[in-house]
Amino acid sequence: MTLNSFPFYPQMDSMDCGPACLQMIAKFHGKSYRLADLRAWCHLDREEVSLKGIATGAERIGYRTLAVKIPYQAPSNLPSLQTAPLPLVLHWNQNHFVVAYKLDKKHVWVADPAQGKFKVDKTTFLNAWAQDGNQGIALLIEKSGSFEELEAPEYPKIGFSFLLSYIKPYTKLLGQVGIGLLLGSLLSLIFPFLTQAIVDVGIQNQNVGFIYLILIGQLFLFTSQLSVQFIQNWILLHIGTRMNVALISDFLAKLMRLPLGFFDAKMTGDLLQRIGDHRRIESFLTQSTMSVLFSVFNLVIFSIVLLIYSLPIFLVFLAAAVLYFGWIIFFLRKRKEIDYRAFQQLSRNQETQIELIQGMQEIKLQGSQFKRRWKWTEIQARLFRVQISGLALAQYQEAGASFINQLKDILITVLAATAVIKGELTLGMMLAIQYIIGQLNAPLQQLVTFIRAAQDAQISLERLGEIHTEAEEVTDHHISLGQSSFQGDLVLDKVSFRYNELHDWVLEDLSLTIPDSKVTAIVGASGSGKTTLLKLLLGFYPVEKGQLKVNGFNLKQLNMDHWREQCGVVMQDGFIFSDSIANNIAESDDQVDYEKLSGAVHAASIDTFIEGLPLGYQTMIGARGNGLSQGQKQRLLIARAVYKNPQFLFFDEATNALDANNEKVIVERLNSFFGGRTVVIVAHRLSTVRNADQIVVLDEGRITEQGTHEELTKKKGAYYTLVKNQLELGN
Repeated sequence: MTLNSFPFYPQMDSMDCGPACLQMIAKFHGKSYRLADLRAWCHLDREEVSLKGIATGAERIGYRTLAVKIPYQAPSNLPSLQTAPLPLVLHWNQNHFVVAYKLDKKHVWVADPAQGKFKVDKTTFLNAWAQDGNQGIALLIEKSGSFEELEAPEYPKIGFSFLLSYIKPYTKLLGQVGIGLLLGSLLSLIFPFLTQAIVDVGIQNQNVGFIYLILIGQLFLFTSQLSVQFIQNWILLHIGTRMNVALISDFLAKLMRLPLGFFDAKMTGDLLQRIGDHRRIESFLTQSTMSVLFSVFNLVIFSIVLLIYSLPIFLVFLAAAVLYFGWIIFFLRKRKEIDYRAFQQLSRNQETQIELIQGMQEIKLQGSQFKRRWKWTEIQARLFRVQISGLALAQYQEAGASFINQLKDILITVLAATAVIKGELTLGMMLAIQYIIGQLNAPLQQLVTFIRAAQDAQISLERLGEIHTEAEEVTDHHISLGQSSFQGDLVLDKVSFRYNELHDWVLEDLSLTIPDSKVTAIVGASGSGKTTLLKLLLGFYPVEKGQLKVNGFNLKQLNMDHWREQCGVVMQDGFIFSDSIANNIAESDDQVDYEKLSGAVHAASIDTFIEGLPLGYQTMIGARGNGLSQGQKQRLLIARAVYKNPQFLFFDEATNALDANNEKVIVERLNSFFGGRTVVIVAHRLSTVRNADQIVVLDEGRITEQGTHEELTKKKGAYYTLVKNQLELGN
């Protein structure tokens, strides 16, 4: 592979630039890797990938790497970009990564995952790359001895065959549409012969009655075509709507089967854009595919008729059609690059709009209206530039296609007129040929539309394939246990965990037994790993070292859905849905059990508040209803956890927004509910933890103290200091 044919892969998501760069370099060296795997090996998260992460991913697939800060040019005995091995990764505009795959003294050839491949002059390049005068940051990448030994894994690919299962239920309806298309084509086929008959028979013989008869026949045929088309559109609307619902439903079901850690590296805008991609697939399956069947049939039939009328005219049409398709196909690769760029900007646009709406309170409190609006405007400017590129490309395509079509029509008119003069064609035949050419132009345009729609669908399938091929959280080999089997101790055996291999350990060599049917409190300073420990217990992430067991069963072997059914949870960032209070509390049930609901709201001490509302439990809350205070939100979340009547309860700062009186009432009511249940409470307040059966003190991911409130206060250690600072106790 030469440098001029350097492969290009676009970034799928707004933060995939680093892995996409690595994907291009690996392909240049003859290896194909899936972007999702490279993303994992580069340890991508919402904070985006780092140069160290790209280096880690590169070495994972057999490269040697070296991060350097070098000038563009330097004397021959000093390192510089001019003497560096290509291709390499560059830090671009201080917030992005690109590949430089060719350069000389005046120009650099760049492969940008977000913009495509382009050549820039030295001055433009330095403005984007250099950070310290003439110097910039680069990651040198060379093959190591293990590169050829490592085999790129085989990946399941999602292509058009993936869509067959969605088409199959509607084969009968599609068959009806096909019959309608065939009927419409046959009706269209009659028109040129009727046109010829009007001129060669009606006009030549001056038979007005015959002309009227033909015109009535044409009107009847036209009405029949409209009726067939009307029925077809209704059928396609029915199929398209149901198919789109099925596609999106399966996509959402797939998302819900993915581990929670997956969403840490995905922006909301990227996922929303993928949902939008389904509309392009549905449109391709219904509108474009059906239209192209009609077009191909018309193209074949009318081409045969044209060939019967005149071989030279048919050959001119055939040559023009080939040239027309070649011109359109020539632009497809560039069109694909623009589509990926548009996806990135639309994703950022959606993400920003969500932030603007959800963060409006903070924006107004901080007076950052201009800052946030200007950030949104910058995104609109980038989106506008992408759309302008798309419009320019479309105009080039249309201009060239129109020129080819117009030239073809002129040549055919000249040939037909000449043939009439020579007596080879009648005037009626000439008019019929003109009608046929008009009928052939439409199928050509529809075929081009189909090619574009197929490309759009293929691009969308590539993006959706990244989600559909992700490993799911719940698999068939996981153990499914009954409720009684979950009753037992929670045991952490030398557990270590970090969110990213490039980061420090959050929990390290942690051993702890959380006894069955007892209350365990986890305390410690901010950042000590309390919430992370809770997330591990809930199966948000797999432990990196050690084991986490439930009644002797390794947690990673259990069916997570069944495990979480036994858990009532209140997280710091618990979510309130745009729904009624009753449905929010009974989120774990399809139908609200009002007896359970009454007990849950009483335990959470929110019953008085709810009963005082005009609509009571049917009051709408969340984004579409009345707002809640932080304290009311926490009490509702506590009621949701209690409603499940779980064997295990996990509370993460569940009462930190409550005043002392409300907290005292809730704690007293919860203590009676805790009986016979295993409870883990993460809290700072003494009133919440002092009655726990055991208190565990964490510090930088390690257990420093463990015991009851009385035992730990007597030690006058870390727990005593926390209590003293909170209550200002003396000796």
